[in-house]
Amino acid sequence: MRITIPAEKRVVHEMRMPIRWGDMDAYGHVNNTIYFRYMEQARVEWITSLGYSVAPGRESMLMINGFCNFYQQLSYPGELILKTSIGTIGRSSLDVYTEMYLSTAPETMVAEGGATMVWVDLTTNQSAPWPEHILQILRS
Repeated sequence: MRITIPAEKRVVHEMRMPIRWGDMDAYGHVNNTIYFRYMEQARVEWITSLGYSVAPGRESMLMINGFCNFYQQLSYPGELILKTSIGTIGRSSLDVYTEMYLSTAPETMVAEGGATMVWVDLTTNQSAPWPEHILQILRS
């Protein structure tokens, strides 16, 4: 089943990441689980580029689901271009999407996926409305 990514999203971050030898499995291609690590690293770099730490304090942004559509096998060596986009901003949630391209073929998407992120009060383990200062950054 392929999950459709909405057209109404906004690119908020772009980065490059090497494909590592250890990312491959016994079949000689990047293991499917590693694509989720690539998306995680893209989200982390986006969040830290906003001036926030991903280390939890009393509140944090947590992932509640994730998916990936695989279009092309990857293998070492290589370098990825990861583009992070955000979709609709809810009361306490946000959909974050990642498109992956090889730097040698930046016009061909090799995978795309996403995650729903929720702002959580870690003292109660309940979702909480976005703080106003974060909403301002997300909307800019």
